[in-house]
Amino acid sequence: MLLLDKDMHACTPVDIRGALIPPRVSRLAALKYGPNFYHHADLISDLTSMGNKTALYGLHQQLGGKLVDFGGWDMPLHYGSQIEEHKAVRAAAGMFDVSHMTIVDVTGADAKAYLQYLLANDVARIESAKGKALYSGMLNVSGGVIDDLIVYNMGGWFRTVVNCGTREKDLAHMNAVAADFQVVITEQPQLSMIAVQGPEAKAKAQQVLADYISADQVTAVAELSIFQGAECGEWFVARTGYTGEDGYEIILPEIQVKAFWQALQAAGVALCGLAARDTLRLEAGMNLYGNEMNDSISPLVANMGWTIAWAPEDRDFIGRAAITAEKAAGVKEKLVGLVLEERGVMRGHQVVSVEGVDAKGEITSGTFSPSLGYSVALARVPIEIGATALVEMRNKQISVKVVKPSFVRNGKKV
Repeated sequence: MLLLDKDMHACTPVDIRGALIPPRVSRLAALKYGPNFYHHADLISDLTSMGNKTALYGLHQQLGGKLVDFGGWDMPLHYGSQIEEHKAVRAAAGMFDVSHMTIVDVTGADAKAYLQYLLANDVARIESAKGKALYSGMLNVSGGVIDDLIVYNMGGWFRTVVNCGTREKDLAHMNAVAADFQVVITEQPQLSMIAVQGPEAKAKAQQVLADYISADQVTAVAELSIFQGAECGEWFVARTGYTGEDGYEIILPEIQVKAFWQALQAAGVALCGLAARDTLRLEAGMNLYGNEMNDSISPLVANMGWTIAWAPEDRDFIGRAAITAEKAAGVKEKLVGLVLEERGVMRGHQVVSVEGVDAKGEITSGTFSPSLGYSVALARVPIEIGATALVEMRNKQISVKVVKPSFVRNGKKV
């Protein structure tokens, strides 16, 4: 049936069992089944799990993906072996369904000015060429990180990609700030996104892309610099990623994503799930929102100081006053890497002690590194930390090495 609000306008539909359909599922179901989608028989199977689903959900099931909830989305954790998927990306090429990420386009006369105020980094840095990408934190007035995101210069307008778990608060914040600017904020739920990563990723992806975009567009993709993208009709291909390997993140219409995924698989690109994505990003020292940063953690503490554009001094941005004061007072904590080469695996929330310092630190992300063969972690610790620290593991204090927060890049130990 269809729910109506007090003014008799259609609102969030429900299935015949009365279960609320998530908003994005409603939009995608309308595209798939038509305006009367809530009567369609196949919708019930789509709602077996009430999480949001990408257009590849059914294919993940068919391919044996172990599906789990991730930020409200039913996503593949792995397809049999997290370790093998991890190693495939480091040695050859693997692909991830990242369509759960939220794509938001910013258009209008004030698009640049709006983003310069919204973000700690400055989009003026990517004005020199269409397709250039910028990584930035989106801060609150207290200097905490609402989200971290990538923004692309699309030539007169901008495309942002934000995290799925922060979608609602991100959109609410972006729209609230937009009220003071001549801009239009447009979410693009009809687009899917696939990340193809690894030393062979570019070659394999280009081979498959040749069947979907023009020869000139494939050439443009092949010539991309790191952190640059190319608009290819309705497709957008960027040389970005979240694994510490080279490759592409490819945004495309969801009606084409299933065939493209299958073509990549046929070309020898390994299926990879979220588990491998997490160990890969942790080895690369890349932050995960909710772990390394959140609404109460500033970018100065989260190893994101390099993403803050302090110049020009007259550019105001949300959170600038707070982090300027924090910097002037002296930052009390920082994000470091920890290495445990003996037996044991460091895990999130374990307590980190620093000799001679009363304040304690905390592991934000920890795992066994498939590439290195021992445990690595990121930790938020007192600024006074030295070359070693102690981690509380099973009621024991275990000595660990303190290193820069990056362990593996391009398949090699850092």
